Amino acid sequence: MAALAYNLGKREINHYFSVRSAKVLALVAVLLLAACHLASRRYRGNDSCEYLLSSGRFLGEKVWQPHSCMMHKYKISEAKNCLVDKHIAFIGDSRIRQLFYSFVKIINPQFKEEGNKHENIPFEDKTASVKVDFLWHPEVNGSMKQCIKVWTEDSIAKPHVIVAGAATWSIKIHNGSSEALSQYKMNITSIAPLLEKLAKTSDVYWVLQDPVYEDLLSENRKMITNEKIDAYNEAAVSILNSSTRNSKSNVKMFSVSKLIAQETIMESLDGLHLPESSRETNAMILMNVYCNKILKPVDGSCCQPRPPLTLIQKLAACFFTLSIIGYLIFYIIHRNAHRKNKPCTDLESGEEKKNIINTPVSSLEILLQSFCKLGLIMAYFYMCDRANLFMKENKFYTHSSFFIPIIYILVLGVFYNENTKETKVLNREQTDEWKGWMQLVILIYHISGASTFLPVYMHIRVLVAAYLFQTGYGHFSYFWIKGDFGIHRVCQVLFRLNFLVVVLCIVMDRPYQFYYFVPLVTVWFMVIYVTLALWPQIIQKKANGNCFWHFGLLLKLGFLLLFICFLAYSQGAFEKIFSLWPLSKCFELKGNVYEWWFRWRLDRYVVFHGMLFAFIYLALQKRQILSEGKGEPLFSNKISNFLLFISVVSFLTYSIWASSCKNKAECNELHPSVSVVQILAFILIRNIPGYARSVYSSFFAWFGKISLELLSRF
Repeated sequence: MAALAYNLGKREINHYFSVRSAKVLALVAVLLLAACHLASRRYRGNDSCEYLLSSGRFLGEKVWQPHSCMMHKYKISEAKNCLVDKHIAFIGDSRIRQLFYSFVKIINPQFKEEGNKHENIPFEDKTASVKVDFLWHPEVNGSMKQCIKVWTEDSIAKPHVIVAGAATWSIKIHNGSSEALSQYKMNITSIAPLLEKLAKTSDVYWVLQDPVYEDLLSENRKMITNEKIDAYNEAAVSILNSSTRNSKSNVKMFSVSKLIAQETIMESLDGLHLPESSRETNAMILMNVYCNKILKPVDGSCCQPRPPLTLIQKLAACFFTLSIIGYLIFYIIHRNAHRKNKPCTDLESGEEKKNIINTPVSSLEILLQSFCKLGLIMAYFYMCDRANLFMKENKFYTHSSFFIPIIYILVLGVFYNENTKETKVLNREQTDEWKGWMQLVILIYHISGASTFLPVYMHIRVLVAAYLFQTGYGHFSYFWIKGDFGIHRVCQVLFRLNFLVVVLCIVMDRPYQFYYFVPLVTVWFMVIYVTLALWPQIIQKKANGNCFWHFGLLLKLGFLLLFICFLAYSQGAFEKIFSLWPLSKCFELKGNVYEWWFRWRLDRYVVFHGMLFAFIYLALQKRQILSEGKGEPLFSNKISNFLLFISVVSFLTYSIWASSCKNKAECNELHPSVSVVQILAFILIRNIPGYARSVYSSFFAWFGKISLELLSRF
């Protein structure tokens, strides 16, 4: 009885919980999370600039993560491009001077901290017409007021950005007296309207005072306590925020520096001034506040408003909406028809009468259903990537965030193993498995931000090269064996490679090159096709009759290698080719094709290696030199053992070299020539033993079948 009840219960659970119900639960979970995030945004506010200036936390020791948004790390060229023809003024005490130096070093890292500390310090970069000034006003008094008042006059050119703040000198000079605090309140009250007036045309930031490390303070600074600093900060916030009536103050409070200082002030040399890393973080925050809305960096979501929808995005939204409506209409019609045709019970006999009429499902309904699913997926992608609904964070690498998921999927992959249908070298199940574990590792690599850890980066570069190696191997084998050079085949492959990416480009308003991996695979497919389709067309059927054709194919591959070398070492010629219309529309990123040249050059030889490997393998297979039976080693025992030994040594040697790599640029330069060693070593280790060639991981193979869908997001 218990067993029967258990079996009934088991069938009931299986009946209600299936793949379909799991998808419904996942959809409900996503909708609930989206609703929670939307409610949180409504309650807390949606101003990421305010979050950037006021809240955040440290990831690790020195990486600052603002609340709910991503902060971009500006390079010299980007900073100059943003601040061209701009004037920035820093006004205040020695702490503001520190911030000034760190800000200037983003523009010019060679700028030195020298000169009289208690004087104004000018800086100008003539190449970008950027002017940054530090004005020494250590107290909030009449002198600072006069300086600010001059900027409010219409005849005087106002700075585009004003960063001000002071308090510690007032505490020090007046020995922390309460009268000094009262005078500070009066002075800042008189300055507040002037700052508010400036804030209507310029960006004005008031920097709140950082805490001090009292144990390190010198004797003449002992009166500067954190209690006094908090009192001065409270006075500044209350007065500046109430400087305008019935509206929000335009003067922005730079309070995030306090949070940064609380974590790092112990590293201070004198207990008063922040360590250099913290100063750099504050300066980068200022750069993000001002420049993100101008340059709109991909990895800098703070202070970026949601981009307006383009005409193409609106048309795409209308198309998917109409598809969803159309599918719902078909669904309702079929549901009503199903109810009418539902079997009914004959009251006299007690038996069911079955209606033999079945409503056929039209191809239009299937098409609308597919577009409906695609539309929902794209809407979710848009909410995650382009909208400000969900909180976003910068990637931060830790060994645990990368290696724990790797170990987890490795255990799962080993657990789900099955016998292959065929035992040929690189059979379909094996290549699907290879693509599957590679793309899962690459996915974890991108999510965990492991590109900052050079040994992991170099090994991932081999995985990308291995995927392109398979591209060369697979497409060459098809054209060589089938001889199908028809336009139908080309269009079919190009559609499968690019459909999802093109839809992403439309929905996300991104350039094609943004999803760089698919353009890379597409171009190499076309290279393979053109190489083999050009006269004379050489295929296996023709080459079997005369070995001369083998030499002709090797000659073709030789010319291809020369062409690759020419483009790799002639950046000007490469850029001229891909800067021509319409290629420029596909391969430009940020107005040039340098990024595309860099990506293409990293793996420039690996597709050629894949084509050459396919040619050699198919030639050996045709002459029955290989033993590809179930459980049989690929070669004789001696040759197999020797090749296995060489492969293991080569695999380990490359792994040690990649792990000990210190200079990314130098390693990238060597990678195109040596990555094939690791790839060939893996292929031989995986295929020489018959037992290894006869099994595969169905878990990894399943992911391998959707490799393009996953890799399209990179």
